[in-house]
Amino acid sequence: MMQNVHLAPETDEDDLYSGYNDYNPTYDTEELENDTAFQQAVRTSHGRRPPITAKIPSTAVTRPVATGYGSKTSLASSMGRPMTGAIQDGVTRPMTAVRGSWFYQSSFESPEEKIRQLEKKVNELVEESCIANSCGDLKLALEKAKDAGRKERILVRQREQVTTPENINLDLTYSVLLNLASQYSANEMYAEALTTFQVIVKNKMFSNAGRLKVNMGNIYLKQRNYSKAIKFYRMALDQIPSVHKEMRIKIMQNIGVTFIKTGQYSDAINSFEHIMSMAPNLKAGFNLILSYFAVGDRDKMKKAFQKLIAVPLEIDEDDKYISPSDDPHTNLVIEAIKNDRLRQMERERCVEVVKASQYVELANDLEINKAITYLRQKDFNQAVETLKMFEKKDSRVKSAAATNLSFLYYLENEFAQASSYADLAVNSDRYNPSALTNKGNTVFANGDYEKAAEFYKEALRNDSSCTEALYNIGLTYKRLNRLDEALDCFLKLHTILRNSAQVLYQIANVYELMEDPHQAIEWLMQLISVVPTDSRALSKLGELYDSEGDKSQAFQYYYESYRYFPSNIEVIEWLGAYYIDTQFCEKAIQYFERASLIQPTQVKWQLMVASCFRRSGNYQKALDTYKDIHRKFPENVECLRFLVRLCTDIGLKEVQEYATKLKRLEKMKEIREQRIKSGRDGSEGPRSRREGSASSDSGQNCSASSKGERLSAKLRALPGTNEPYESSSNKEIDASYVDPLGPQIERPKTAAKKRIDEDDFADEELGDDLLPE
Repeated sequence: MMQNVHLAPETDEDDLYSGYNDYNPTYDTEELENDTAFQQAVRTSHGRRPPITAKIPSTAVTRPVATGYGSKTSLASSMGRPMTGAIQDGVTRPMTAVRGSWFYQSSFESPEEKIRQLEKKVNELVEESCIANSCGDLKLALEKAKDAGRKERILVRQREQVTTPENINLDLTYSVLLNLASQYSANEMYAEALTTFQVIVKNKMFSNAGRLKVNMGNIYLKQRNYSKAIKFYRMALDQIPSVHKEMRIKIMQNIGVTFIKTGQYSDAINSFEHIMSMAPNLKAGFNLILSYFAVGDRDKMKKAFQKLIAVPLEIDEDDKYISPSDDPHTNLVIEAIKNDRLRQMERERCVEVVKASQYVELANDLEINKAITYLRQKDFNQAVETLKMFEKKDSRVKSAAATNLSFLYYLENEFAQASSYADLAVNSDRYNPSALTNKGNTVFANGDYEKAAEFYKEALRNDSSCTEALYNIGLTYKRLNRLDEALDCFLKLHTILRNSAQVLYQIANVYELMEDPHQAIEWLMQLISVVPTDSRALSKLGELYDSEGDKSQAFQYYYESYRYFPSNIEVIEWLGAYYIDTQFCEKAIQYFERASLIQPTQVKWQLMVASCFRRSGNYQKALDTYKDIHRKFPENVECLRFLVRLCTDIGLKEVQEYATKLKRLEKMKEIREQRIKSGRDGSEGPRSRREGSASSDSGQNCSASSKGERLSAKLRALPGTNEPYESSSNKEIDASYVDPLGPQIERPKTAAKKRIDEDDFADEELGDDLLPE
């Protein structure tokens, strides 16, 4: 049978359509009757197949076993098939499986299915080639393109054998060839790219293939073969219909650039003049000016420049000098031109023309908008200078400019200047709600809340929709402890701004101050539905549930808060204390280790890690941790105290060394305290001692209310008498550390996320918009 199979000859990869006319008689069904090998196979393997019986006969006896000691002989099976591994016609057949399952499965696969699989593979290779090119791997892209070309040729041959030529997928062939040519060009293999493009262009079956002559012109341009580049550009231009105006303009632009490179400026001028008359653009206008400069025609240069500046930029005027990206070159160019002489002349003439017209009010608005543009560019000095020009203008413009100046100075915490310009704005226009709001802000910053409330009320009387004044008056009532009135303000604001996170937080905070935790929790739940990743709001929910005794819910929200912001010391401390309280000291370790990373100079977090190891029974790890702490903090008494006890229990020789150090440190501490006490007794009289005692009590009260000391004071251990390695008296523990027991801590009230913190709104949201009323 093999005598009728003809192998395809090796062909050059670049000859894309070689081998199309090769004939493979394997698939010729008309000559099967004369094929002796096929007829023999039918008679032996199919025609004489034995009938199927219920009992499978054993073949162990009938098949001889070949050994390495004797010659191998083959016996025909009952079906006439030579035995696997036997010698037939002097050729040894390789060993195979008992059943030729793959052979039979592949034999029954239809040709159409093979074609579909091969077509899918070709498409995948083309896609992989394009992806590799976009990633910058040009070599891999070319290899994939070549592989796609080889498989596509095989696909065409197989399709011709099973179907008519009309059913060949020309789109796939076109895409394979175009991708191959593009990859050749990208790899600077210009000869191969041109050959492949020629194959596409000369094939009449490909519609619109003439457009690819533009690609060929580009290649000739890269090779500096300018005459051929122009020739192919013009051939492409002839084959593109006039409806494709944009493409024709781009080709004309390429022709003009090529003429410039050849020094044919007159022809280049004709091309660019045509473009500027049909579809003017910046590049063509600029090249036209250069061409006129090359021929020395100044008058036409001026006309070309007028055409150039008449081309619309298609960007907003305010954003023209704002960098759209982080490209340093672009930023340098914008920085150079945003205040050059041309830009200054442009601004001056624009404003002068408007001022000389009947639209004088428009000129004032333009100046204010110019100041706002400076603010967008973060050029605050220029914005202030521009707004100060309106101090001597009429009352309406003066009020608008003074309002914005007051706002700017307020943001910079220059409250005296902010108050001065707020007064100017109010005096110029008493009915300007923005000016009244800013004046209230400056009074609020000075602590005069009653007077600030009056300004906010007046702003609301002038404009009931001024949400800034309504929000700020709510904050003012809260500072005055008029919680019912504050709640009314925020509830009214909530009806206007339904999904404002700031308003939702303030309502929850007021309910918390009114000692209504259930309502506070309900409003905080609405808050996290608006900002679900706000770690401060989540920690506040955990704090409220903790105060209500619901530890499981508190843990859920504290853990969510930690997940979104794992650097909040208060949340980390609560979670660590929670695990200690629930007897899961091993889980508490990771939280205290993170706390020690955040505050590496605070020894208490590292002592808590060691304490967790000790409580979980891992005394060796605890000992190593205490030793590491001692190396970092050699004067920490508490660490030495635990080292002495652990070494004593384990029986280490180092116990004497640590005991000596501990005794020396305690002696030094005692001497230091005696000196301080004797110094106070010798320098203060009875009256001063009484005052000192009073001030000391006052200072203790203040410090007890502070956040840090309340947390440390509650993190103390209260172990039972049977627990080892605990100090016998809490008075002996060093002030820098108290061994933690659990989360039963009176925790400080944490605000929500910084952007919804009450004090932040007093500084930020109290300000009004930059746009004048």
